[in-house]
This record gives sequence, structure tokens and C-alpha cells, in this order.
Amino acid sequence: MEELGKINSTRLYKLWKNLTMGMVTVIAMMTVSKLLPYYLSPVASLIAAAFLYTYIYDARSKRDMSCMIVPYGMLYSLVMYSFICIIINVMYAWGVRSIPQEFVFFNSPYVPSLLMNPVCFVTFLFMLVRQSKLHICVECRLANSDSVDSGALHGIFKHEAHFQLKNLTILFGVLTVLVWVYYLVFYVNININARDWYMFTWVTIICFVLDEVYFIARYYNLYLDLKENNEIIMPDEIQDMTAKTYLRFYVICGNHIYVDAHTIDPKTPYREVIDTPFFTKRSVNGISVDEIKRIIKKMTGYDGELRFFFGRKSLDLNNHSILRYFYFLDGEIDDYKEMNTDGEWMDYEKIKYLYSNNPGRLADISVADTTRLATIMLTEKTFDENGYRKSKIKFYNPSFNLIDVRKSNLDFQDDKWIRISFFNSDTPFYTLKRKWRMMFGKDKKKRNSWQ
Repeated sequence: MEELGKINSTRLYKLWKNLTMGMVTVIAMMTVSKLLPYYLSPVASLIAAAFLYTYIYDARSKRDMSCMIVPYGMLYSLVMYSFICIIINVMYAWGVRSIPQEFVFFNSPYVPSLLMNPVCFVTFLFMLVRQSKLHICVECRLANSDSVDSGALHGIFKHEAHFQLKNLTILFGVLTVLVWVYYLVFYVNININARDWYMFTWVTIICFVLDEVYFIARYYNLYLDLKENNEIIMPDEIQDMTAKTYLRFYVICGNHIYVDAHTIDPKTPYREVIDTPFFTKRSVNGISVDEIKRIIKKMTGYDGELRFFFGRKSLDLNNHSILRYFYFLDGEIDDYKEMNTDGEWMDYEKIKYLYSNNPGRLADISVADTTRLATIMLTEKTFDENGYRKSKIKFYNPSFNLIDVRKSNLDFQDDKWIRISFFNSDTPFYTLKRKWRMMFGKDKKKRNSWQ
């Protein structure tokens, strides 16, 4: 499974590309606002917002799972700027209160950066604080976290998304201070000169360009580091790969699971982790259930009940997929002391303890699978399908074991309960937010498909 741990080089390019598209769109909007009649500034910002919306929607429709956090933030910034700009000018037109001419696009000079920079700062600060709960980040986690090759890629996306938000928050914060200090202290509103335009427009553009250069160097160096460690896979290599299906089995008896406590972690060859010893691969694009049953029966030496857990395709290797299965054995673990595969029976309570307190003892893919299993089982026990708690005791937290898993009829391939775990009645103003989402179609059922 070595190739599944590698990162497609185009992922790093798209990580930079999406950042660039968001920043260039704002630069273009501010430049056009200066060149065209000032009253067209909100029109230019709404057109820019429409472009970013189309860009994000097109990428998602093509199932491009690259990080869209910056275009998403710029989209909301442009929309907020447009409405604030329009509201200020409506107040001016109606004579509600006196508005400085630099904020009125009917007058000259109109200075977009006085509004745009603080709006962007507030937007990205909010996104930085609320990153884990943002809708786009939740969708990204749902799409990527269970993939075969999500480990390193998910880590890069998570770290870089946070870094980009932090970087832009600081950038817009500094620009806001510079522009407003100049406006309040040094600017004379009798006649705007070249120095004024330099501070109000060109400083913002120059800072954006320098930030772009920094990120180009950052991601190029990241690419070189990954390539040096043989963690990069090129697009032409992907084209030459044959189809492969990986199978992982979790062999269960009662509340015990059969594991190998001395599995070698491929990322750190001198580190042992706990993982299932039952995994194999076939150079085909699909395997029949009967064949899968024969494989696990041969690996264990015992007849049991095979049940599908869930499956995912690789994010980058479209012809590579991994299928997880439960294999339930009747009776007691003493009946299955001799297995055809080396390992040991371990109480699932110990696995849960390690998962909660020392997940580094478990293999990364085992942690990801346990997260999905626990999330679905516990969410279904806690909430109904509408996201409301089944028990009136708000702080009631159920538990589960492998016996519950065997008795359960839940579809672990479906993301429904995972979505409910992110958005439920424990969310502030849940009822109002749920009605809002239903009104705009966000809670419509989505067909489940392999990511």
C-alpha cells in the first residue's frame, strides 16, 4: 500500500492555485473599481463574487477535493463588502446621516480599501476561529477523511488551511491599520494625490503580490521535501498504474477483536502499532462477495459471518479502492486460539481506551476506521434522524461495543449519521438553522457514493 500514502503533485499546485484565485480576484475587483466609474464598484465586487462562486461550484461538481477555504472566504468578503457599501450609500442618499465622501461611490474620490480590508479581516478572523465548524470544512472532512490515501494529504490540507487563514487574517489586519491610520492622520480630503492613491490602493496590491511570492516559494519547497522523501506521485505515474482493490477485515468474536500488536508502521519503520492482520490486495477493479468470503475464511481458518463495513476510492488513484469488512465469529475466543494468521485477541474496551488516550499506539487507518464506527454508532444512539436528542437528559453520552455493532442494522457506508454528528440539536439555534438549510436545500438527501 506504499503508493497510497503518496501525495499527487497536482494537489500542491491546486492548493496554491486556489489561494491565488481568491487573492487575484480581490486585486482585480479593487483595480476595476478605480478604473471604472465609482458607482460601479459594488457591481464589480458582485461580479467578482459570482466568479468565485462559479469557480468553487465547478470544482466541487468535478469532485475536485482540493482545499477551497480561501476562495470561500473571499467570496463571503466580496458579498459582505457589496452589501455594506450599498447600505452606506443608501443611508447617504436618504440623508440618514453624514457620510465621508471616500465611502460614497457617487462622489470622487471613492476609496474601496477603506471598507474592503476591514471586511476581509473580520471575515477571515471569523473563519479562523470557527474553522472546524465551517460548512465547507465539514464537507471536506466527510469527503476526504475516510479515503485510502487521506493520511498525509489530510494533514497537509488541515495545516495549510489554518496557515492560509492565519496569514490572510494578519495581512488584512495590517492593511486595515495602515490604510486607516493614514486616512485618519495623514490624509487631507481637499485633493487626493499620488501618495494617497499609493497608500489606499498600491500598498494593498503590493502586499498581495509579495504574499503570493511567499506562497510560491513555500509550496515549491514543500514539493521538494516530499519528493526527496519519496512521498510525491506524479500524474504520469498515476496513468501507468493498474487497478487494485485492497481488502481489510476486522475479525470479531463477542467484544474481542483479533489484532497484531507488532505491526510495523510504514511511516516509521522502527515503530510498532496495533492493527488488524487481515488485509490483502487484488489487481482487479472489483471482487465478488463469494471470493471475499473465501479469502477471509482461508486467512482465519474458520467460518463466520461476513458483513460489509464501508469502502472508499483513492482521492487521486481512481482505479485504487479499499474495502473494509467485519467478520463475526460465534462462540468464545477460546474456540479460536489457532488462527492461520499470527495475532492475538484483544478486548475492545482496551482498543477504545487506547483510541481515546493514546491513539499513536494504533495504526492510522485503524484510528480512521474506529472514528467512523464510533461516530455513527454513538450518534445514532444519541439523536434521531432529524438531529434531535432521543433522551431528554442533555448530557447523556451512550457507549457501544462490538456486540452492539453485530446487532446493528446501520449502513456504515452512508454519511447520514456523520452529518448529524456535526449538526444536531446541541448546535446553538439548531431549529432556526435547520429550517434555513431546508429552505435553501442544504439538508436534502444526497446519494451516497465512494469518494
